[in-house]
Amino acid sequence: MSAVNGTVQPSEQTRDPYPAGRVLEPYLETPLQLIRRCGLEPDAPIIDVSGADSFMADALLAAGYRDLTILDRSAQALNALRERAGDRAPHLTLVAREVTRFHPARRYALWHDNGEFHLLTYPEERQQYVEVLQEALRPEGHVVISTYGPEAPHEWRGKCYSAVTLPAELGRQFELVEYAVQASHTPRGEQQYLHCRFSRHAPH
Repeated sequence: MSAVNGTVQPSEQTRDPYPAGRVLEPYLETPLQLIRRCGLEPDAPIIDVSGADSFMADALLAAGYRDLTILDRSAQALNALRERAGDRAPHLTLVAREVTRFHPARRYALWHDNGEFHLLTYPEERQQYVEVLQEALRPEGHVVISTYGPEAPHEWRGKCYSAVTLPAELGRQFELVEYAVQASHTPRGEQQYLHCRFSRHAPH
């Protein structure tokens, strides 16, 4: 397992362009790097359970990935994503459903979550999440999850995790490969994020 010690400060340089001239948000830079280090082919199936408003889907399309499934509770947000995607929209499968109620019809090479898991404050919700993850992910698949970090402000909604507590929640099937702790400036003030990449070891 590799780690970035201390705090990763976001760069001020321009990142992958979004539709309509947007640039990659600083807190998405690190998870996108972790996804790239999974070594996936452009047509590998990826599921993003973060929702359409996270803009990771836009970044993945811009990076050349061509088989993306996006979960969001809001059909309106998914429609907005489809509009932003433009001629890349055929590379998207949009599913209006909560992650804990999702029943995948296929298995994915990568599961990405930018901030959904840490909003699950009840143990039974987190257990449902892990069960869906196990059902959706291929054996030897990859997981990239971002949560609030261990020193995130307590007044923010959601649970805080460390590189010890998050792997414990996911279970022994998922090996932590690397992680980073990142400070990010948001409209609500300074926030700390934990970004983790896991590999799965499971029977077929």
